Amino acid sequence: MPDTHHSDRHRDVYISRPLLETLLRFARRSEPELLSIGLATTPAGQFSNTNGVSDSIPVFTHLYLPERPNSVSSVFGMNLHTPPGRTHGRFVTHPSSELQLTKRDDLHAVVFVAVPPWDETAIAAFDRAGRRHSIRVVEGTPPDEPLPSLNQ
Repeated sequence: MPDTHHSDRHRDVYISRPLLETLLRFARRSEPELLSIGLATTPAGQFSNTNGVSDSIPVFTHLYLPERPNSVSSVFGMNLHTPPGRTHGRFVTHPSSELQLTKRDDLHAVVFVAVPPWDETAIAAFDRAGRRHSIRVVEGTPPDEPLPSLNQ
């Protein structure tokens, strides 16, 4: 059976409504500065309502707040506050560029790129190869999760 989740063909990328709205709000507030934010997923089966999305589909639901590029927690371009393997995607802004993936973007399996006017018509999802994928917004609510402790 072919692995359609990682195939070269077009696929849908799912994001929760609250995360999408939060990312676009961050983009508006930070303009003209660039943003690069790590994103994590939750399986659709853990949502209160997904309108028929398969339980195993990953839905982008959480973000890791960005650090300033020259902060102590950022060494050689790596954010030391983000646990390794926890980010499945990235949100980047292009305040004065086009709605496309660039060589300067931090590449993840999925990269959401947003441009002005910072609304749902000005955001797109791409894979590492720069192929554009459809964004599907999940209106359901992801489960509440406790904040990570400092001992983890």
